[in-house]
Amino acid sequence: MHGLLAAVMNLGRGLELPQVLHGIVEAAVTLTNAEYGALGVVGEGQRLSQFLPVGMADGLVARIGQSPCGRGILGELIQHPVPLRLTDLTQHPNSFGFPDHHPPMRTFLGVPVSVRDEVFGNLYLTEKRGGGGFDADDEAVLTTLSLAAGIAIDNARMYHESRRREHWLEALGEITRSLLVGTAAGDVLRLIARRAMEVAGADLAVVLLPASGNSGEEGLTAEVAHGYGAERVRGLNLPLHGSLPGLAARTGRPVATADIATDPRANRLGDDDEAYGPTVAVPLPVDADACGAVRLSRRAGRPAFDDIEVQLISGFADQAAIALELAQRRADGEELAVLHDRDRIARDLHDLAIQRLFATGMTLESAHRLIEHPDAAERVGRAVNDLDTTIQIIRSTIFELRSADGHRGGAGLRHRLPETARLAAQSLGFPPTLRIEGPVDSVVPAELADHVLAVTAEALSNTARHAGARRADVVLIAPDAEDGLTLTITDDGVGVGAARHTGGLANMRSRAEEHAGTLSIESPQRGGTRIVWRVPLPAD
Repeated sequence: MHGLLAAVMNLGRGLELPQVLHGIVEAAVTLTNAEYGALGVVGEGQRLSQFLPVGMADGLVARIGQSPCGRGILGELIQHPVPLRLTDLTQHPNSFGFPDHHPPMRTFLGVPVSVRDEVFGNLYLTEKRGGGGFDADDEAVLTTLSLAAGIAIDNARMYHESRRREHWLEALGEITRSLLVGTAAGDVLRLIARRAMEVAGADLAVVLLPASGNSGEEGLTAEVAHGYGAERVRGLNLPLHGSLPGLAARTGRPVATADIATDPRANRLGDDDEAYGPTVAVPLPVDADACGAVRLSRRAGRPAFDDIEVQLISGFADQAAIALELAQRRADGEELAVLHDRDRIARDLHDLAIQRLFATGMTLESAHRLIEHPDAAERVGRAVNDLDTTIQIIRSTIFELRSADGHRGGAGLRHRLPETARLAAQSLGFPPTLRIEGPVDSVVPAELADHVLAVTAEALSNTARHAGARRADVVLIAPDAEDGLTLTITDDGVGVGAARHTGGLANMRSRAEEHAGTLSIESPQRGGTRIVWRVPLPAD
């Protein structure tokens, strides 16, 4: 009784669950004078999820190999959780025998260990020292010890749970501070993946966001990955149907599995996914219409994620959703500030610069009629024309500043057409002049814009190959005087003459006719070629 009391006192001091479990087995072996002891933890499917032996050398355990899963005599105690005492366990009808290298065992004593009225596992003792069998006193002592063990295990689990929640709260606090100081969304997502993996004891954490593949089928893209094999996971795609993250995203509920390799709902994420077993995926709301997922995995053979871990991982996903929302709000705010600034610049250009230039041009125009010297009159006339051109350029700039996508440097014609002209300069030997008039980015649809770029490139290419020109001008007006789109390319080369319009010219004409437009090729009086490509703009 003194030994039992000392064992109970020692168990009550332990707080770390692995040490408590090992101490229970050692106390049981010592109190009953058994040679071998073990504690089997009952997991899913009435099978042993853990088996902690005492009395065997590590080398012997390694030679025996795989731990028992809960069949035979061990399974008998799982199916009937009451004390079991045997003089010769090999004679029991459910005895399965022993694996290779296993030491011989005959006498046996087993009792269940319950925590809060639920069976946590079983204590197994074999080979009573001295050659005798386990008696009723041994059974009484072991039963009493199992009651104290249940309390010690419960205390250790509560301590472990409190420490785990403490770590989760620390991690969430670190993430919240990153959000408040304005850290970029990508950095916050990487922090979330790293901290979730550390606190959950996972080996790989992946943040997947909604994406659309080349086939148009919706799916999820691994934007952030941390842990083993993360480099090979980033950027990979998973379907919404046939994957755990896709299932979580579609249903809005967490999904967990003990072995992703055998789960029919799963889909491999990279070549290293076969090394993983326990996996959990929780939904990650991106906006009202889209949902991503956070997936955590452990290596094969490790314990599955429990309900509390799944709940805490969902909290990390909520933090990730907040990070994405704040990043979008900051981006919208910065975009709005840029738009306001661009609108102010456009207004100042229109109200100040253009008006002053226009007034100066009117003054020069009126003075032009009073100049008698021909050379001076010609110079003033050229100055007036230059002012008109400058006004057109400023107006074009105003349209660009007020363009819907100009601030993004996107795919608008005002950004793509200068690039086309710049590339043509390599073959021309000189840069062509370019003028864009009107709100082309807001009135020209994307398909028509592609035709404009193709026609411009083809016309400048013809100029470089055949015209021998020293100057080329490109003018794009939308809407033009007829509320259509007009593209004019002029050069000072040798002209097209009477040759048939085949090849590139035929392609340009075909592109115009595809949109009910026209292509005209003119020969200006000063020489060269003028190509006018005109198509109607689609109605609103």
